[in-house]
Amino acid sequence: MNYYAVIDIGGTAIKYGLSDETGNLIEKRSRPTLAREEGGRGIVHKAVDIVQSYQQQYDIAGVAVDTAGIVRPDAAGEIIFAGEDSFPGYTGTKLGQSIREACGVPCAVENDVNAAALGEYWQGAARGAGSAFVMTVGTGIGGCFILDGRIWHGASFSAGEAGFMRLHGEHRIFEELASARAMRAEAAVSHNMSLAEVSGELVFQWALAGDADAVLAIEHMVDNLSEGIANICCLLNPEVIVLGGGVMAQQDYLRPRIMQRVEELVVPAMRVNTRLAFAELGNDAGMIGALYSLLHSKNA
Repeated sequence: MNYYAVIDIGGTAIKYGLSDETGNLIEKRSRPTLAREEGGRGIVHKAVDIVQSYQQQYDIAGVAVDTAGIVRPDAAGEIIFAGEDSFPGYTGTKLGQSIREACGVPCAVENDVNAAALGEYWQGAARGAGSAFVMTVGTGIGGCFILDGRIWHGASFSAGEAGFMRLHGEHRIFEELASARAMRAEAAVSHNMSLAEVSGELVFQWALAGDADAVLAIEHMVDNLSEGIANICCLLNPEVIVLGGGVMAQQDYLRPRIMQRVEELVVPAMRVNTRLAFAELGNDAGMIGALYSLLHSKNA
């Protein structure tokens, strides 16, 4: 059996674990990222430390990393853009190269949303699909298009960034209108509460209890989200569109509403062969997809 270190780098926490070649996570752990305090160098140091700790116990065959930021998924695994406020000094970091040189094993680095999409393609809601668009809905909205098992990265490695689309003449971008944060913000205002006091789960609790303002906040999110999904149907015509992110745990409430709205927005000929699915792998999707990327990488 081959063992792999898998690492998921987020703004708050670095989730990591040990996996076999089938994507079975033998163990999972996490530690604070401290990105603002320690910057890009600190992230590299933590990643290397995680791998070297595993190497003391296992014969590690490779390292699979997914991370926030725009990634050039080549041999260097370079972070070509990360917000300086959240990840100071991370842009320009050759993360894959640094880990490979320090640990002496192959390493592949991929963007976190792209990796989550690969995870759903390999073992989740997009299994068996020839084409899939995976959209994560949270504080913002991320996306990734997969065709025949390969990510469509785009000329600047930023393809699929659905959150930056413009809708119906608004001066705001898609994620400012259709994200879970937008829903929470609207519900917070209507209840005279701060955003920090209102979770997505709370909004749905209110709605299920008959709170009209909460129902309206969800309806606005559904309307805007469905408009973006409709655009993706028309532009890419994928076999499946997978919706992920914490708010999508409310799929019993959301599925019929989103499907009805998409059916209203997209002519049948353009949507008849596209199914809507909800992500199945949860927080493990990025690590599983990062491993898939490593196993199929020519640069590792």
